[in-house]
Amino acid sequence: MFIDEAQITVRAGRGGDGICSFRREMFVPRGGPDGGDGGHGGNVIVTASHRLTTLLDFRYQKHYQAESGKPGGGSNCTGRTGADVVVTLPVGTVVYDDATGDMLADLVADGETVVIARGGRGGRGNSNFATSTNRTPTRCTLGTDGEERTLRLELKLLADVGLVGFPNAGKSTLIAAISSARPKIADYPFTTLTPHLGVVRWGSDRHFVVADIPGLIEGAHHGKGLGFQFLRHIERTAFLLHLIDVSEWAPEEPVVSFEVMRKELEAYDDALNDRPFAVVATKIDISGACDRLAQLQAYCRRHKYRCFPVSSATREGLDDLIAFVGKQVDSIRNTPCETKS
Repeated sequence: MFIDEAQITVRAGRGGDGICSFRREMFVPRGGPDGGDGGHGGNVIVTASHRLTTLLDFRYQKHYQAESGKPGGGSNCTGRTGADVVVTLPVGTVVYDDATGDMLADLVADGETVVIARGGRGGRGNSNFATSTNRTPTRCTLGTDGEERTLRLELKLLADVGLVGFPNAGKSTLIAAISSARPKIADYPFTTLTPHLGVVRWGSDRHFVVADIPGLIEGAHHGKGLGFQFLRHIERTAFLLHLIDVSEWAPEEPVVSFEVMRKELEAYDDALNDRPFAVVATKIDISGACDRLAQLQAYCRRHKYRCFPVSSATREGLDDLIAFVGKQVDSIRNTPCETKS
């Protein structure tokens, strides 16, 4: 089961208390203070792993608590530091403080680690308070509480290319035709209920990753349909492919579908409309597609958009599309970070 949202509570360990103690040795009737400090509480740490692909585990395990530090001992012995708790998350997870909405971590690399809740400090033993005028202090301090947070976890898939389109536009069929991904395919809307990733190989030894998300519908940015909750998965993509069904079975004219789609993306996140993209006219093998394809191509020429007519069933146009997208992704990857938009 693919789960891309979860909420958990984490609590760092409490610091151990410092103690009040005095030396008790034979022939030393007035031994000085020797109370040790308490150990620090353990931290809660999040780390990213490519071995995980979903947040499903966090639907069942919702509470994580680090070990508290141990109290100090006599003979100036410091208490043991509490053990940390490490929470392993899928690569691509964004961690938010649920109370404030602040982003605490964005785990985009395998092995990336962030301390998300710090343990409390250990208390000070009375040996810390001895002075020239107070040789027998009876003061010691308690350990402090560790941080406690409720975290909101959001998983955003890491892909180079995002497929965007209305239900039944052919996204799943396309990703199955150009990669080894095998999403569910059927001739009814909303076949895709979860995002899918596919690795597309091109050239001799190059590749790029494509993300297929559930179809959008008009009003998706208000929460309508299934696509809204998965739009986050194309936020990280460097390039978008807008899939437009040009067959006679399409419910709307192709130009109308494209314009509505662009408006939905802009309403969800302005940055998505600034992302480089190309238009893919799908299902050109179906009778009656010629007129609709001509309309879309004329529209794209006027606006200087690249348009690729394809048929996933017959593989017509797929090689040209793959080569073009591969070159675009390579160009984006080779662009210095400071010059990327």
